[in-house]
Amino acid sequence: MADEKKDERGKKFHQKAKPYLVLQYLLKYSDENNVVPGEEIAEAIKENYEISAERRSIYRDIKEINAVALMMEEGYTFDEAFEMLEKDPADDLRLIVYDPKQKGFYVRQRQYDLNDIRLMAECVYSAKFVSEGQAKRLVKALCGMVSEHQAEHIKHDAFLTDRVKTNNRSVLNNIDTINQAMSRRLNGQPHKPEKVKFKYMTYSIKDMHQQVERRHGGDYIVSPFSLVINDGNYYLLSYDDGKRDMRTFSLDRMKEVGLTGIPREGEEVFAKLDMNTYCQRRFGMHSGEQRVVTVRFIPPLLDTAVERFGTKDAVYYKPDNRHYAVRANVQISDQFFGWLLGFGKRMKIIDPPEVVEQFKEYLDKVRGMYE
Repeated sequence: MADEKKDERGKKFHQKAKPYLVLQYLLKYSDENNVVPGEEIAEAIKENYEISAERRSIYRDIKEINAVALMMEEGYTFDEAFEMLEKDPADDLRLIVYDPKQKGFYVRQRQYDLNDIRLMAECVYSAKFVSEGQAKRLVKALCGMVSEHQAEHIKHDAFLTDRVKTNNRSVLNNIDTINQAMSRRLNGQPHKPEKVKFKYMTYSIKDMHQQVERRHGGDYIVSPFSLVINDGNYYLLSYDDGKRDMRTFSLDRMKEVGLTGIPREGEEVFAKLDMNTYCQRRFGMHSGEQRVVTVRFIPPLLDTAVERFGTKDAVYYKPDNRHYAVRANVQISDQFFGWLLGFGKRMKIIDPPEVVEQFKEYLDKVRGMYE
């Protein structure tokens, strides 16, 4: 434009944005396996932003970007950064690298690599407490940290099809409110942890697509202590002063979560809690008498046994040439027997005799339901 403002060197003001646009273009379209030639960058800047660009100016921009990135990372002055880059033939210090074999530039150093982003995306996809819409939005944000080519390998809507996703879109807001309640500093000021209130939902056989409020819509008021993720679900671990015990609530069934201003109770109870044992009993559903049990199984189930019984307090050995066995502390319950039954003849309780008899009684009880 004829009347466009210029600085003292005659450079158009919007030209100053060109290095930033070059970096953003490379962040979006380049990676180690997908380079971008200088000519393509120049053409894209002209076409998309109507900013004059030619190949040599792109090279200068990239040099400046690399110098600024090194300044920020290492605390060098601008001149020191340029000098260090000149002495860097292996390109170890450069943010933007030229690949002579592929004849193009790419952004090599990122805060997270592709595997990091893929793992975080998988965590989002597998979280049942995140709605499908939220999962797509969060994964899209994560993919902004890698190139578009890499993002294509991460965005797989198929991952969502075999997972039961919550319909409660307020879960993330609930997490924020609960974290505020548990915080000892809030908005920069000291804060005394407080109770939260909420309505708790449950399914009704009359309409499995619509949850209804428990307690006829009355509030639950509890003292929050921890947020726990198990099997893709998010839970609140809290102290119920009415029952004088710890309780867990599923976040995707909590509605209208709010702060109460009432000081939290149950500090002593929570302090005495062994989280590993509590979570094993609560989420593994293994409440019952604790016994030392010996279970025999076929060798291919060794990993499965370790996942279930761990290695810290369990003893593994070979009772014969065809089997392995584990001796471990187990909470004797129908849930444990049901887990064992799922392996059929491949896994068997062999000691103590009284637990073997309990398992037989469990089998008779199940069989009796079908007679």
